Amino acid sequence: MRKNSIKNTRVNMEVQRELSNIVRGGIKDPRVAPMTSVVAVEVAPDLKTCKAYISVFGNEKVQEDTLKGLQSAEGYIRRELAHNLNMRNTPQIKFVLDQSIAYGVAMSKKIDDVTKELKEEGE
Repeated sequence: MRKNSIKNTRVNMEVQRELSNIVRGGIKDPRVAPMTSVVAVEVAPDLKTCKAYISVFGNEKVQEDTLKGLQSAEGYIRRELAHNLNMRNTPQIKFVLDQSIAYGVAMSKKIDDVTKELKEEGE
């Protein structure tokens, strides 16, 4: 099975959907922020491992606490994932903090600053 096969894409989508449902409604850990979302999921072709990219709204302390809370609840999340999805193997989940939204906001702000300076120079 190739990495970008249709089957792998469908598995990624299903795991992401179920993982976001579990994170949103199933985890009672107070460290996990309520504004946590699963941005993307990459399941290995052998279905043994999985990278879940997590986006958290808040400062760095809230993000770190949420990541620690999710890592400590990995066993529960895997069990719920196995219960909800009919897969040969339930992947071991590695949570990765996704900074792409914050990066996009920062780049947009920089672009706005540069265009504002150019407009001021032109006047």
